[in-house]
Amino acid sequence: MHLTRNQEALLAGSILGDAFLQKTGAHNARLRFEHGAKQKEYLLWKVKALIRLFQGKPTHLSRMHPKTKSTYEYWRAQSNATPELGKLRSIFYPKGKKQIPADIAKFIKEPLALAVWYMDDGYYYPKDKNSFLYLGRVSSAEAEYARGALAKNFGLDPHVYDKKQKGFALYFGVAETKKMHKVVRQHMLLPLFAYKLGDTH
Repeated sequence: MHLTRNQEALLAGSILGDAFLQKTGAHNARLRFEHGAKQKEYLLWKVKALIRLFQGKPTHLSRMHPKTKSTYEYWRAQSNATPELGKLRSIFYPKGKKQIPADIAKFIKEPLALAVWYMDDGYYYPKDKNSFLYLGRVSSAEAEYARGALAKNFGLDPHVYDKKQKGFALYFGVAETKKMHKVVRQHMLLPLFAYKLGDTH
């Protein structure tokens, strides 16, 4: 299956972010998107951009938190299983757990990849005008791979920040946040993400 550069970039940003690659058989995998009810438009945008991978319509689901008993509503879309996605799973899930590969720079050369990653796992603090890109429970070495990739491909200079229970994150100070926002802004056109660019008042 041939994917365009934009499709490859969106796929890479999603895998690094909130998407999940599920193993199906010896060599195949399928892609799963799950986003909260308020981000339905975002999920539909992703599915449309990768339409060749998807069949059927996204489904609306809800689950109850076992302790708080509060209900969380979300949308899910699952792709077809393909060998291409299976190869990506072997790279990003070499031991069944998501990892940031040492050669991550080659997967996120396009600004769109960083934009999707930031839309999924980034956060902007308007008071301090800085940003974080949350990496989750990865190793310090993996966090350095991510930092190095952003430096190499986009000229950005974030710092690796240990958020303890939340795992590692890349921290962008005021100047670096401005630079990073300039890179991703052209791909963050959905109004629901205006707050991540500091465009709300």
